[in-house]
Amino acid sequence: MENQRNIIVAIVLSALVLFGWPVLAERFFPQPKPVEQAASAPAAASGAPTAAAPVKLKDRAAVIAATPRLPIETAALRGSINLAGAQLDDLVLVRHRESVKKDSAPVRLLSPGGAEGSYFARFGWTGDGVALPGADTVWTAEGAKLTPETPVTLKWDNGAGQIFSIRIAVDQDYLFSVEQSVANSGAGAVALANYGLVSREKTKVASGSSLVPNKDVDSWTLHIGPIGQFDDAVNYEVDYSTLDEEGAKGSRFGANTGWLGFGETYWLTALVPAKGGVAESGFRHSPTSYQADFGSKPVVVAPGKAVSAKSQFFAGAKEINVLDRYEEGGIPLFGKSIDWGWFEVIEKPIFRLLDWLFKAVGNFGFAIILMTFVVRGLMFPIAQRQFASMAAMRGVQPKMKAIQERFKDDKQRQQQEIMKLYQTEKINPLAGCLPIFLQIPVFYGLYKVLMVTIEMRHAPFIGWLKDLSAPDPLTPVNLFGLLDFTPPSFLALGILPILLGITMYLQFKLNPAPMDPAQAQVFAIMPWIMMFMMAPFASGLQLYWTVSNLLTIAQQKWLYSRHPALTEPVKT
Repeated sequence: MENQRNIIVAIVLSALVLFGWPVLAERFFPQPKPVEQAASAPAAASGAPTAAAPVKLKDRAAVIAATPRLPIETAALRGSINLAGAQLDDLVLVRHRESVKKDSAPVRLLSPGGAEGSYFARFGWTGDGVALPGADTVWTAEGAKLTPETPVTLKWDNGAGQIFSIRIAVDQDYLFSVEQSVANSGAGAVALANYGLVSREKTKVASGSSLVPNKDVDSWTLHIGPIGQFDDAVNYEVDYSTLDEEGAKGSRFGANTGWLGFGETYWLTALVPAKGGVAESGFRHSPTSYQADFGSKPVVVAPGKAVSAKSQFFAGAKEINVLDRYEEGGIPLFGKSIDWGWFEVIEKPIFRLLDWLFKAVGNFGFAIILMTFVVRGLMFPIAQRQFASMAAMRGVQPKMKAIQERFKDDKQRQQQEIMKLYQTEKINPLAGCLPIFLQIPVFYGLYKVLMVTIEMRHAPFIGWLKDLSAPDPLTPVNLFGLLDFTPPSFLALGILPILLGITMYLQFKLNPAPMDPAQAQVFAIMPWIMMFMMAPFASGLQLYWTVSNLLTIAQQKWLYSRHPALTEPVKT
């Protein structure tokens, strides 16, 4: 029994370290602020120009109004194409809102250069001895609006015999198809290479952790920043600080590129070049912006001939079903743009179960409660064996005590005799730990699902719980909002964390009292430690743990009735 309790304490303490360290690290060990590079913008090795946002920023609406544009309208997107430079630089995601407020604006993903939060994509050509379209080139549009039913074509004549065209189509979700063409009616051949780039402004976040856009910060549990599929694997190693440290060289990759761009917790931009159409790709930075780009090998366009190059551009939310559909459609490993981490094999089934339950009941909070019943139901036979093992362990306590007294000066012999006792009585001292071992990956899987899946973002439950991916906002520390102040996160004990602590306390009270006074003290304070530790975590996770505690209490009550030896005093 003592060994079993030691293992349980070790497991619980390990879980505290696993889930508590990110909170403690952010609070007490903040990352140092990197020094922003002062070098000029590097030249693109692939020939793609490196975009840099102007230092003096203008109002976004003013920048958009001052440039010729062609509207974009789909079920998921609203925005416009900037005909000056043929840039995708104005895009909002109409299915997702900035906050849970009813009047919240849709999430803005792309913004034009020169405005705050500059973030845009551009496609073009490089070459020598030929007039090329640039960032200020005004294109002529064939078509009045880009919709899934009506692709548009942009054209520009350089006046020297070459006509450049860009045909842009969009689907019902977030994928643009781009076909670039050049027709050469000049007297001589021209050599050209096509490119695509995504550029985003550097922005300092309030936490000071890094120079990263839009408040998302890279952490050991979640990759934020440059991401791409290179050499048959998704690369999570390059981040914004990596680019700052590498200087003008940046992080460059070879021709085997499936896609590349910038990922945040819920949003993604990704260039998808045609298979086999890349000479090199990668990431680079300037003093004001970060860039992902690819470039092709040069092709010679003879007089009277034309060439074209196809690519795609994703700009939207990381909705799991949408990403998986694009992956099935040919974008390699696109589902891994979500950083599932090491436990994807657990996390994805948890999400699939939650998503199925949500579609059945229409509320993610009730889906989490039903999932808790499913998990506890699956573990019920194991819990029965656990209680049977605990009863058997409790029954042999007098014999173990006698062995310890008889061989108190010979620890090796003592352990040998105890093991013989286990074999004789057919007892497995570790059987009682199995449910806890199984609960930890389920708990961590739900933690990661709540963290990375946009389907859980702003998912309401009941009453005050408007977002299950955020901490419980209602706390008695400020009298449930009556006092006009926001307590620090380590004191902001919501209702769910308090219920979690109480239910854990009641659960521990039902367990047989530990014989070791030190262990008894650990179990006495553990519920209240966990109450504070869990306060900053997602309320969906707090809901799962609280309901799991309640089911465990009910299960314990029933199983104690089946194993009365656990409630009887140990006879010595």
